[in-house]
Amino acid sequence: MRRLGLRLVMVLTGLALLGVYLLVAAAGYQLLAVLWDQRPNTSQLVVYFVVITLVSGYLSYRLGTAGLLRELDTRELTRREVPNLHALVDRLGNEFDVGDISIHVGRLDAPNALGVGTARSGVIVLDYGLFELLSAEEVEAVIAHELAHLENRDGLLQTLGYTVVRTVGGLLFLGLLPVGLLVGGIARSLSWLRGRPPRPLGVHLARVQIAVLQVVVLLLFGLTLVLRAHSRRREYAADDRAVKATGKPLALAGALLKIERAATSGWGVLSPLYIHGDEKGLLHRLLATHPPLDERLERLAEKADRQPGSLTRR
Repeated sequence: MRRLGLRLVMVLTGLALLGVYLLVAAAGYQLLAVLWDQRPNTSQLVVYFVVITLVSGYLSYRLGTAGLLRELDTRELTRREVPNLHALVDRLGNEFDVGDISIHVGRLDAPNALGVGTARSGVIVLDYGLFELLSAEEVEAVIAHELAHLENRDGLLQTLGYTVVRTVGGLLFLGLLPVGLLVGGIARSLSWLRGRPPRPLGVHLARVQIAVLQVVVLLLFGLTLVLRAHSRRREYAADDRAVKATGKPLALAGALLKIERAATSGWGVLSPLYIHGDEKGLLHRLLATHPPLDERLERLAEKADRQPGSLTRR
C-alpha cells in the first residue's frame, strides 16, 4: 500500500511538472511571436549583425594582441640593442605595405615567430631559440613571412571570421536553449511518470546546456572548416610573398624544416601557430591551420627551380 502511494505521488509529480513545462513553453512561444512581429526588417538585422561583428572582432583583435604579448612575457628589442636586425626589418619593410614594425622576443611554446597587430603598427615576435637555430638568411625569410601576414591583415581577418562563428553560435545557443529545456523538461517529467526520480535539477540543466552546445558546434562545423581552409591558403600566400620579397625560397624552406624538427608536440598558447600540420587522418588535415609541411617545401623547391641560374632537379 505504501509503495502504491509513493508511485501515485511520483505520477502526480510527473504530470504536474509536465503541465508546468508545457505552460512555460506556450508562454515562451507567445513571447517569441510578439518579438518576431516587432522585429526590424531583414536589411536592418543584417546591418546590425555586420556592425556588431566588425566592432567586436576589431576590439577583440586589438585587445587580444596586447593580452597575448603580456601572456608571452615578451620584451621589445630596441635599435640600440640589435641595430642589424632592425636594419633588416626596415629593408624588408620597404618591400611590404606595412608601417613601423616593432621586434619582440620571448619564450614561445616552440622555436617560432608570429606577427601580431595591424599592418601599420605591427609586432613581430621571435623566439630566443630562432637565433641559434636558423641562419641569417633563414631568419630573414621567416621575418618576411610574418610581414606578409601583417600586410594582408590575416590575423585580423581570422579574428573577424571566428567572431562571426562565436556570434552565430551565441544566437543559435539562445535560440535552441528553450527547445532543449522543453525537451529536457518533458524527459524529466516522464522519468517521474515511470517511477524513476530524475537527476538533481542542477545536473539536469548542465546536461541540457551541454547537449544544446553540441548541436550548435555541429551546425557551425562547416563554417569552421571554411575558416581553417582560408588559414591554410593564407600560409601559402605568405610563403609566396616572402619569396617574392627576398628571392630566397630555399632559405624559407630550410627555416620551416628546422622549426618543424625543433617543435615539441603538445598543446600550448601558440599550438595553432606551429609549422607542422601533418597529423594523419582527413579530419586532422581539414581542421589544421597550416598546410602539410611537405607540400610547402615542395612548392618552395619548385620556386627555386624556376629561378634564373638554378639547376633542374631530377
